[in-house]
Amino acid sequence: MAKLYETTRIKSMVLPNRFVRSATWEGMAENDGSCSARLLDLTARLARGGVGLIITGHAYVSPEGQAGPWQIGVHTDGMVRGLGKLAEEAHRAGGKVALQLAHAGCYAPTALSGRTAVGPSPGTPGRTPECREMSGEEIGAVCEAFGRASARAKSAGFDAVQIHAAHGYLLSEFLSPFYNRRNDGYGGCVDNRARIVLEVLASVRDAVGDGYPVLIKLNSEDFVDGGLTVGDMLRVSSMLEAAGIDAIEMSGGTIFASGEYSSIRQGDPGSPEKEVYYRGAAVRFKQQITVPLMLVGGIRSYEVAEELVDSGTADYISLCRPLIREQGLVNRWRGGDRSRATCLSENACRGPLLRGEGLQCALDRG
Repeated sequence: MAKLYETTRIKSMVLPNRFVRSATWEGMAENDGSCSARLLDLTARLARGGVGLIITGHAYVSPEGQAGPWQIGVHTDGMVRGLGKLAEEAHRAGGKVALQLAHAGCYAPTALSGRTAVGPSPGTPGRTPECREMSGEEIGAVCEAFGRASARAKSAGFDAVQIHAAHGYLLSEFLSPFYNRRNDGYGGCVDNRARIVLEVLASVRDAVGDGYPVLIKLNSEDFVDGGLTVGDMLRVSSMLEAAGIDAIEMSGGTIFASGEYSSIRQGDPGSPEKEVYYRGAAVRFKQQITVPLMLVGGIRSYEVAEELVDSGTADYISLCRPLIREQGLVNRWRGGDRSRATCLSENACRGPLLRGEGLQCALDRG
């Protein structure tokens, strides 16, 4: 069997193949952030479809960090029961599941949370939403919130957690000089900008212990003037490796960036040669970092996924939008039908999401 379908281990988590469902907002949680029957059903379908590791949509760790409506919450102990049902549903269907932990930072909608949005620096008109610069005390509180959230995820039965530090949300904002204009120990050089991320990792590790898998999602680069660069990402990855991170998922782009360089690119890559948005950054990563790499972005062909793993460019293949349309894609490929994923990346799936109808492929609605 190809390397794509061999069994691997990340700490205590044994995975049946190298395919990962990359996190995306499902828009299926209840208004209070608790898990719904629709969310449990989606998780089960992904597990039955053969995905080796399912990473949930971003779960907010504190009330002011909620990114949008119908988003999963892990901000109170009251969320644990529903999250436990989600983990149980994945396991019953034969899958493994990680909870993604997140804070929306300056992109938190104040009308929804009723709280002032916060970020590393005040918002810049025309570039970022209005927000308030976080104090050192607030930074510490957020780090503690990530730790408490990870403890809830572990007690709920999740196989791992993933820290969301990509796409322009809070931790990504601290990493990026585009957002972060601080002149204290959390701003300036990349080592300072990474300080909060390392403190979050330490808080999470203290909460879950050494044997529990802790993953992180990073941008390869921000693709905006003055943003995070590939060199910055490599330095941050090296620091995370030294601090004991167990796997890094590489993505790219921010909410601010548009079109080709957005965190949600539009348009079918069209051919295998145009797939893999962050290949160059992944190659440089693997030359310097030994932590397992999960690579997401533009992968649509079995042959491309196989080549990435066989060549050592990536250790795991993360898929997002292809699994919105085809939850059974991994099993289809394993069964011998190696035709491309049918996702066209036209982003029409955002329409039902924004209407409160949950994550679904709009093309299949007729």
